Amino acid sequence: MKPHLIAIDLDGTLLRDNKTISERTLNTINHVRKLGHHVMIATGRPFRASHVYYKQMGLDTPIVNYNGAYVHHPHDAAWGTFHSPLELNVAQQIIDTCGKYNIRNIMAQVKDEVFLQNYDEAIMEFLTFGTPPKIEIGHVREKLKTETTSILIHSKEEELDTIRHHLAKEVGNYIEHRTSGSPWNIIEIIKAGINKAVGVKKVAATYEIPEERIIAFGDEDNDLEMLTFAKYGVAMGNAIDEVKSAAYDVTNSNEEDGLAQFLEKFFKIS
Repeated sequence: MKPHLIAIDLDGTLLRDNKTISERTLNTINHVRKLGHHVMIATGRPFRASHVYYKQMGLDTPIVNYNGAYVHHPHDAAWGTFHSPLELNVAQQIIDTCGKYNIRNIMAQVKDEVFLQNYDEAIMEFLTFGTPPKIEIGHVREKLKTETTSILIHSKEEELDTIRHHLAKEVGNYIEHRTSGSPWNIIEIIKAGINKAVGVKKVAATYEIPEERIIAFGDEDNDLEMLTFAKYGVAMGNAIDEVKSAAYDVTNSNEEDGLAQFLEKFFKIS
């Protein structure tokens, strides 16, 4: 079988709810790689919070972080780094727009520098997973002085749609905005035209792998473009309905080794 590219989301897909990779899934990924296929990560997380899984799987491929806003090769600087940040004035408009609502928190990330509006112990624990970034607390709008990789808005679940509607009205031409329900109700905002599929295309071109030999796994709406770009877009059993409807196939949940199950069947691994 010719080499395939396998693009994998982390949270809710590769990772179980306790944020670990099951032994079965890890063994299956190792087997697939030994068959000559390329496995890559495509996640909304920054690299500092995903490199532990990259290392655990022993990957040697480029990685897509921040939902496509930051793409690089951890082992090959010559491959290039593709950073697609929000313009500063757009980031400021986003912060101003969200300030009209009783949001719980706002976080701006500039590569590995974090600006957090309100100190929160749970968020701090999440931020310091992996390689701790430089963190500044308070007055995000005033402290932010440069283009921004991503902005995260932590809000009440019942206000997510209203805030997204307002963002689309105010700065919709300049941003992509998606929601995530785990571990918090978050709106993830990056530059318009950027998504995981953009990064996966770059990696596929590197290995000269056409769309018909790309497999992608995901569960949330930030995986939609990647799953529809790939010939075999696979939704997890725990995926939102919109992702399941758009997918080529639906496998078991992240708690039931759904990723491993699909790969074992597809590549006839016994």
